Amino acid sequence: MARWLLHVDLDQFQAAVEFRRHPELRGRPVIVGGNGDPEEPRKVVTCASYPARAYGVRAGMPLRSAARRCPEGVFLPLDMAAYEEASDEVMALLRTFPGRVEVWGWDEAFLAADTDDPESLAREIRAAVAELDLGCAIGIGDNKLTAKLATGFAKSAGKSSAAPADDPGAATGTFRLTAANWTEVMGHRPTNALWGIGNRIAARLAELGIETVADLMAADHRRLAAEFGPSTGPYLWVLGHGKGDTEVSTQPRIPVGRSRSETFPTDLTDAAEIRAQVARLATEVAEEMAEAGRITVRVSVTVRTKTFFTRSKQAKLSEPTADVAAIAEAALRVVDRFELDRPVRLLGVRLEFAPE
Repeated sequence: MARWLLHVDLDQFQAAVEFRRHPELRGRPVIVGGNGDPEEPRKVVTCASYPARAYGVRAGMPLRSAARRCPEGVFLPLDMAAYEEASDEVMALLRTFPGRVEVWGWDEAFLAADTDDPESLAREIRAAVAELDLGCAIGIGDNKLTAKLATGFAKSAGKSSAAPADDPGAATGTFRLTAANWTEVMGHRPTNALWGIGNRIAARLAELGIETVADLMAADHRRLAAEFGPSTGPYLWVLGHGKGDTEVSTQPRIPVGRSRSETFPTDLTDAAEIRAQVARLATEVAEEMAEAGRITVRVSVTVRTKTFFTRSKQAKLSEPTADVAAIAEAALRVVDRFELDRPVRLLGVRLEFAPE
């Protein structure tokens, strides 16, 4: 039997969890974010249902902008505990299927399975997820890159711009992308259609005359190495050929750091207030990590001004510690290195941990 990678991506996850609790909202433009108040300043959309997306509402959009685009929208507050519980349900379900499951977040996971009929397995998974009153799309690939990209086509099933009209997965929420159809499906697409290539890298590639995935496939990897470096250049060439990681780890990822940030309803202008907020954020995250038994070795502070200028500074601790007061004091020493001469919109504190 062949080894396949399946990428399971839960549809409109936060909104779908809300639909389980509020069935009367199904089919309506539901927008999740902040405290559920569209007039709340500086809060953004974290999830929009498909009807809301039809109005142009997207994750990351300010709630006020979403309300203007979608005046009929139903705004709901974030409920992190509910989403975590629902995610745990799904991941536990995936582990009942043959294969190895690697969790990638609340709403997505990879499953590596040995099977001669990956579409059949995908249908079984989708039916089981539907029993939880949730939905998912599944990408099937020969590595993580192709499986992840295939999920995008599965989500856009039925749209001629995303998947071939005669694709057998178009009506089933699945799509298969492998070396066999890589060039046909991906060759004409822009390089930023690849998972791992953003707009900035795509722009640099375009300057070299490399605009499509097919162009990247045909590119000289030595030229890429000269332009992007000995690691990144060849990596881009590999992405262009649809190659990727096939390893699936069932071990939970051990975080190397933890951060906490806050965008304030009104800009902070008083240095003492800024220091107080940094101390509070540092204390909150340090207490959480102390309870988890993690030892901090480095503290960084991020400051974003009213003009969205963002800068971070960091400091290595004199010795690794889990002492909350010591970590908060270190954060204050870092923020004192900033010239706080502009109104501050956002503050963040990040702790980096000693290896476990």
